Amino acid sequence: MMEILPEENIITVATSSLPALCISILRAIIRWRAIGIDAVIDLEFLTRFSAIFAFLSGAKSRVGFHTFFGEGPYRGNLMTHRLLYNPHLHTSQMFHAMVDALTRDPSTLPTLDFTPPATQIFAKFSPRSAETAEVIKLLKRENTRFDSAPLVLLNPNASDLLPLRRWPPTRYVELARRLLASYPQLYIGFTGGPNEAATVNRLAQDVVSDRVIPLAGKTTLRQLLVLCSQSEILVTNDSGPAHFASMTRCHVITLFGPETPALFSTKAPNATVLWAGIACSPCVNAYNSRQSRCRNNLCMQAISVDRVFNEVSRVLNSRLRTTANRPEQSISYRADKYSLVRVPPVREGQQVAC
Repeated sequence: MMEILPEENIITVATSSLPALCISILRAIIRWRAIGIDAVIDLEFLTRFSAIFAFLSGAKSRVGFHTFFGEGPYRGNLMTHRLLYNPHLHTSQMFHAMVDALTRDPSTLPTLDFTPPATQIFAKFSPRSAETAEVIKLLKRENTRFDSAPLVLLNPNASDLLPLRRWPPTRYVELARRLLASYPQLYIGFTGGPNEAATVNRLAQDVVSDRVIPLAGKTTLRQLLVLCSQSEILVTNDSGPAHFASMTRCHVITLFGPETPALFSTKAPNATVLWAGIACSPCVNAYNSRQSRCRNNLCMQAISVDRVFNEVSRVLNSRLRTTANRPEQSISYRADKYSLVRVPPVREGQQVAC
């Protein structure tokens, strides 16, 4: 998505079926060994699968997390550069440390005598004009009333691996209704993957508004990024889209509960975190294999609709004011609500009727 690496240099493994998985793994290993991979950086905290992959690659330098005294799941002695997972560093800082470890003598590890950077370099996603046109066409196809209006996206789902991260779905419906009532020109889009489409699009229907656009299962990952580039805000559970969207102009509001934003939130400047911080939260981490005995995610339920609505309103008001102050736009007022009206630039001496 960031277009940093040539596409032909990216080797992927198919997961569509067990035969495809096995065949693509074998092909990948053969290609790795033919190329002569110099180093592997295993970014996984838990799975043993990636550690086996790293070993089979034939790379002479392999850096990854290691179980030294029983903390976390045992992953064998498959790494040449073994690091201890530090739960007090943001994940991006930990990954930075893994890259630096490749330059160190393995016998000195897991000690690392440097301070990880506090600031990060954030990649920016730049959609092509044809892609933007395609997504706008999709929006108009799903809702014929939509026409370049301010758009807020809601991502009500989260990975099935950790359903505790889900904010109660009915609250997304309530949030959408309140936003639509407060901003007459606003449209709401519901997003999600293909396996979430039925549930998420049903929530979109429950809002009962002609300014809602059901988009779950209707975009590729790249189209989702283009969609975020055309949107003002994304409200999402703690999941992948929060990080993807942070590469765009969209402001990301992420709801945290069973995991801590101190480790897993995006540090991009266009991101906000909402976290209740109750006594039992966070309850999952790399040391307990991200398992929890919790069956009632009070940490997510403690985040009220009022709190999310107020944060969305704060960001949306700021962004709309910024947009309205640009020379090519003006603001018209009606019933104490404002709408953005695009007009040609006004030169000195011209008169404009409103």
